[in-house]
Amino acid sequence: MRVAMFGYQTWGHRTLQALLDSDHEVVLVVTHPKSDHAYEKIWGDDVAELAEKHDVPVLLRNRPDDPELQAVLCDARPDILVANNWRTWLPPEIYDLPPHGTLNVHDSLLPAYAGFSPIIWALINGEERVGVTAHRMNGELDAGDILMQRSVVVGPKDTATDLFHRTVDLIAPIVRESLDLIASGRDAGQWQPQDRRRASFFHKRSLEDSRIDWTWPADRLERLVRAQSDPYPNAYAFHRGERLRIVSAAVSEGFYGGTPGRIFIPEGDGVVIVAGPDAHTGRGHGLLVRRVRTEDGTELAAKDYFRTMGGYLTSRP
Repeated sequence: MRVAMFGYQTWGHRTLQALLDSDHEVVLVVTHPKSDHAYEKIWGDDVAELAEKHDVPVLLRNRPDDPELQAVLCDARPDILVANNWRTWLPPEIYDLPPHGTLNVHDSLLPAYAGFSPIIWALINGEERVGVTAHRMNGELDAGDILMQRSVVVGPKDTATDLFHRTVDLIAPIVRESLDLIASGRDAGQWQPQDRRRASFFHKRSLEDSRIDWTWPADRLERLVRAQSDPYPNAYAFHRGERLRIVSAAVSEGFYGGTPGRIFIPEGDGVVIVAGPDAHTGRGHGLLVRRVRTEDGTELAAKDYFRTMGGYLTSRP
């Protein structure tokens, strides 16, 4: 089949490489210009560079709504569009243009976690599995019929970085298998409508979303720290008015009570911070902070940073 691709960052790069390695012909690539957004500079493999290396025509667009793009797309005569990590809505005159429509590849197990940063949100929420879905694009974001899904287990110590690497490795096989199924005609009857009662949709993450709220229970805070692993912007709080990034943490073994955010007591290889909506009862665990990073980039063991106990980590300076 003749394939045009819309994609961006490493997800789009992996998709394009899978297409180039397949028996299908890539006739056009559309990608976004480079961005200064903190999350869009991470996993920033260049789709345009890969396309140009293989002499595939490439267009840079922030949005896909100009007449030139539609004209070039019509001239390319694709049999199908493949999209992965295209950051804006595609209009029906584009996603319905080819005979086989548009196959969108999304890094969640739809219908849950449509939208942005699904792995980070899923890890924070304690999901047992994450994965990748290939589905037909329609007028709603990430809502079309599903052709194929693949998943991986979320381990108790996995970070968002770990899960990124495991799920991005699913892209190539799911793209190749989906296109081969469609090209052969064996996809008929395989498309499954999404159960919209189970759908959830998440916004882009920003610096605000990494701010620690000490009224969260310790287990959720521990997952937040793992979800904001390097190279993502780390979870953070403020100590004596200065931002302090929490690099590594665990749930305390003991039960601790008091006011959320209190720098309380050493335990094992870290320092316990009181946490939870019912911290005043003393029946909950605290967050055991193990490693921190200061504003100048210095990383320290929590026991070396917190030389004395007392005082608070706060959500605001």
